[in-house]
Amino acid sequence: MIRQQAFINKNGMLKGALHCHTTRSDGAATPKQALEIYKEHGYDFVAITDHKKYNFINFAPETGLLVIPATEYDAVIEKDAYGRRVHHTVCLGPLKEDGNGFNQDDFGPERPDSAVTNEMYQVYLDEIHAKGNLTIHAHPEWSNTPPAMFEKLQGNVAMEVCNTGGALEYDMDCDNGVYWDELLGKGYKLWGVAADDAHGLRQFGKGWVMVNAEKNVNSVLEAIREGKFYSTTGPEIYDFYVDDDNTAHIECSPAAKIRLHGIKHPTRIQRADGELLTKAQFKLETKTGLYEYCRISVIDANGNIAWTNPIFLHGKFYNKEL
Repeated sequence: MIRQQAFINKNGMLKGALHCHTTRSDGAATPKQALEIYKEHGYDFVAITDHKKYNFINFAPETGLLVIPATEYDAVIEKDAYGRRVHHTVCLGPLKEDGNGFNQDDFGPERPDSAVTNEMYQVYLDEIHAKGNLTIHAHPEWSNTPPAMFEKLQGNVAMEVCNTGGALEYDMDCDNGVYWDELLGKGYKLWGVAADDAHGLRQFGKGWVMVNAEKNVNSVLEAIREGKFYSTTGPEIYDFYVDDDNTAHIECSPAAKIRLHGIKHPTRIQRADGELLTKAQFKLETKTGLYEYCRISVIDANGNIAWTNPIFLHGKFYNKEL
């Protein structure tokens, strides 16, 4: 049996915001207000990711929220074969005493004001990683960065499979799973994150991660690095595993639809017939052979979605990392 890491030896799932903005950059809420709003929505931890302004400070310690050191870094990319695009990167780091190379309010790697090349942006990512930070490729659909472009960026642990702030403001589909599957299908080991990327007040609390971790910075970061979480805009996922008979099993809150995603077959789906679904099974074998990986999305009666991270079934196939 292979159980997805989020559901192994659960410490208690923590609800977290990995991408939000305040009046320290282009957000509507003050940092204190933002944390108070997240507390009201039942969150356990928050990364305040204001643009090019690193943050370590808990502006509302009375909320009891854990604040993850973080920022959002970005650059416009020179026009090339893919057109003129941008890269936005969520950066998450440890405390200063645990090796974070940034200081409070740091801008991030210095870069020219003009557009840069993809190769130049990799140098900035390398510096961010050298300073002990994890990086997540933000809102690929909003950024207009196809997988063929951002797969060239090395060292990202995840991409945003869902950015609800962008979906609300620009009337976009919040599910970027097709981007994710393209990269997973090429053999990249990459996790999928949901975030609200809150700027305006109505954007808070729409997309989040549920992390299998203890409530401290190092434990949360390690869980994100290892894929010990799932992402959601509402539905809950209780278990996800593949048994010894190559059958995937999912247990979840009541759902109208449950989808299996992989590269050996067009998307397979089970729909509620009368009573809503709380579990599903999918045989991972087709005429073209066994699945290399599988992941599942759960859609509730209101159209809200939850995404498991993938289970990799053949370790040698997944030897690439972004």
